[in-house]
Amino acid sequence: MKANCFVMEFIQIVNFLILIICVLIGVAFVTLLERKILGFIQIRKGPNKVGFMGLLQPFSDAVKLFTKEQTMPTMSNFLAYYLSPVFSLFLALLVWLVMPYEIGMFSFNMSVLFFFCCLSLGVYSTMVAGWSSNCKYSLLGSLRAVAQTISYEVSLALILLSFIMLVGGFSLELFNKYQENWWFMIISIPLSLIWFSSCLAETNRTPFDFAEGESELVSGFNTEYSSGGFALIFMAEYASILFMSVLFVIIFLGSSPCSGLFYFKGVMISFMFVWVRGTLPRFRYDKLMHLAWKSFLPTSINYLIFFVGLKALCFSWI
Repeated sequence: MKANCFVMEFIQIVNFLILIICVLIGVAFVTLLERKILGFIQIRKGPNKVGFMGLLQPFSDAVKLFTKEQTMPTMSNFLAYYLSPVFSLFLALLVWLVMPYEIGMFSFNMSVLFFFCCLSLGVYSTMVAGWSSNCKYSLLGSLRAVAQTISYEVSLALILLSFIMLVGGFSLELFNKYQENWWFMIISIPLSLIWFSSCLAETNRTPFDFAEGESELVSGFNTEYSSGGFALIFMAEYASILFMSVLFVIIFLGSSPCSGLFYFKGVMISFMFVWVRGTLPRFRYDKLMHLAWKSFLPTSINYLIFFVGLKALCFSWI
């Protein structure tokens, strides 16, 4: 019995390691996809020198970033400064456990709550990265990023709560079950657009990249990071983009990770992240907060009340 338990645990660890490797390779090629799409939008070539049509560019970038000299600000808080990028990437990879793989990997009934816990913890890595470097500009960038993230998390939670009311559980597997014949996006287009916009704000993407967009900032909370530390923060951001893309597919477009169509839809949502970056200008910060608290929040609450009423009506009919 103990031998069987050990084998099962070993298989789960191996599965998780394979998942991490696949996510990191996906992150590498999402960066290539972004640079290629932005090149076409801006009528230029994009990376095309390293390998066939630039396919090896992400790996050369990784080698360059991790072999550069590591600098450390003299007055920084050493331990927090070095650990916050590691913690950020750890959370970005850990949240992938909630995916309903259906092939013997981790799959638990409270996956939505686990997702929100990881999402909320990501705020601390951003805040500590800006504070620990002991640089005023980095601290300003981290404060902006934290305020923005917390504001849009409220809308994300309310939207997800609306669909939790419909499917009757906290497991992402239920979303696949209830969308076999009908997508949730069809019955709630405004919510899907709000979710997508909130994901852009949550991952600090254009037009909501205020953490690194003010006139006095070079790169926001990671101004003082170089080499490996910057690379880890960069990888965490793109892993979050990839995760938000596939989560959008699960919640609104109803596909199982065991189907090829699921990955096609995920790539299309990732393409939309890049398309928005190449098309839209940056918002003003007060308009960002106005959008979160006076537009998205009332709409999300109204939809939540509507779905709760719809569920109660269905129960009364039964």
